[in-house]
Amino acid sequence: MPEVRANGIRLYYEEHGSGTPILAMHGSGSSALMWAAAVEPLSRLGRLILYDRRGHTRSEEPDPFTAMTRDEEADDAAALLDALDAAPAVAIGRSRGAELALVLAHRRPDYVRAVAALEPGLFYLDPEAKAWEDELNARVRAAPADKVGETLIEEAVGAGTWASLPAEVREMFTANGPAILAQIEGERADLDEEALAAISQPTLLVSSEESPEEFRRVTDRLAALLPNAEELRVAGGHIIDPAHPDIRRFVERFAA
Repeated sequence: MPEVRANGIRLYYEEHGSGTPILAMHGSGSSALMWAAAVEPLSRLGRLILYDRRGHTRSEEPDPFTAMTRDEEADDAAALLDALDAAPAVAIGRSRGAELALVLAHRRPDYVRAVAALEPGLFYLDPEAKAWEDELNARVRAAPADKVGETLIEEAVGAGTWASLPAEVREMFTANGPAILAQIEGERADLDEEALAAISQPTLLVSSEESPEEFRRVTDRLAALLPNAEELRVAGGHIIDPAHPDIRRFVERFAA
């Protein structure tokens, strides 16, 4: 199993293809396993690097593991790119991974060529979205330990989604419950409006027609703040396909 020590944490990673690095950053409670269907089309565009974020699935869980911030996780990503001699990369992030891609672009602009951000959850940018997030987090915190992942999916992706997931995916989200809680406890406004306005890398903001409205409110707000952003609306729910044809065309522009 390929691993590197990055920012003091053992991270699982895998590589596919060659050329310009493309860093894939997964969402809350997830892992690189959720990108399996995207590996073949994305690896045709460049050197695709997938990894499990700290405390998720095959990567190390810090001790103690009570909180983790976006800044900390963006530093993990930078250290991974350093270890693999893979900077600068095109960063593709889904949900929490999209937030981390933006933080990485701000903290280490020389490490990021462009960002494809698939429904980042920077809810603090919009009062209504923040109120929705606060209610979501309260429900997740109140859930039994073995129901944290299920509660997150049912609330953020949609009622009935959990039962439709394959058994191995449900097991993954259940096992990653501690990471979900650590993320909630470590959340803060890592990127204020001034910081977002300073992100100059080309950024594709992707939202979905059927996900909760709060995600679209965030992407609309980001589109107004980021100086080099374009928006894309796709069909389906919050778990957006990172190999969607329009996303691939965006990545190809910077991975040639």
